[in-house]
Amino acid sequence: MLRIGILASAAVLAVTTGSLAADLPTMKGPPPAPVAPVFTWTGFYIGANVGGAWGSTNFEDNNAIAAILGIPASQTIDAAGFTGGVQAGYNWQNGPWVFGVEGDFQATGAEDTFAPWKFSNPWFGTVRGRVGYALNNVLFYGTGGLAFGELRGETFGLSETHTNVGWTAGVGAEVGLTQNWSAKIEYLYVDLASSNFTSTGVPNSYRFGTVRARVNYHF
Repeated sequence: MLRIGILASAAVLAVTTGSLAADLPTMKGPPPAPVAPVFTWTGFYIGANVGGAWGSTNFEDNNAIAAILGIPASQTIDAAGFTGGVQAGYNWQNGPWVFGVEGDFQATGAEDTFAPWKFSNPWFGTVRGRVGYALNNVLFYGTGGLAFGELRGETFGLSETHTNVGWTAGVGAEVGLTQNWSAKIEYLYVDLASSNFTSTGVPNSYRFGTVRARVNYHF
């Protein structure tokens, strides 16, 4: 009988102690707040863009043509149109500084007509370096490098094309929408230098500016 009483008392004590322990405040703090991942610009990317280009094709030494046509010796043909294309590149980030290289290829509708000649720039491309400063997912950068593209001259049913090589420089701003997607706007000045056109008998060049809205996918 005594043994049964002792066991019953021990059971009551265990239940009571467990209830009191459950009521005591815990020493654990609240769970830590989730930490937002830091955006990184390092890695490869590809993308597409649309925009517009405007510039001028210059007759650099057309005194003979001017004399025949009775026009001023110095002439500039304004050529403008829409652009669209693709780009790919690689970024490397060190602290807030971002370094990269990018290549792009653009189809354009830039063209204009002067007297019997029509000049156009069907396509161009660039290979550029980039240096930028990142504020987390916002990147401001400058860029510059090699430019190349086609100049086409047409007159009296004849067409002549030249692939010219020159230089380009510009600035841009890019925003990381997610870790894999970004959007940016960019301005470039492009100088495709000069080449001699048989149809005009003089060197012609094309210099233009372009503004493009771009979307990139980052790997």
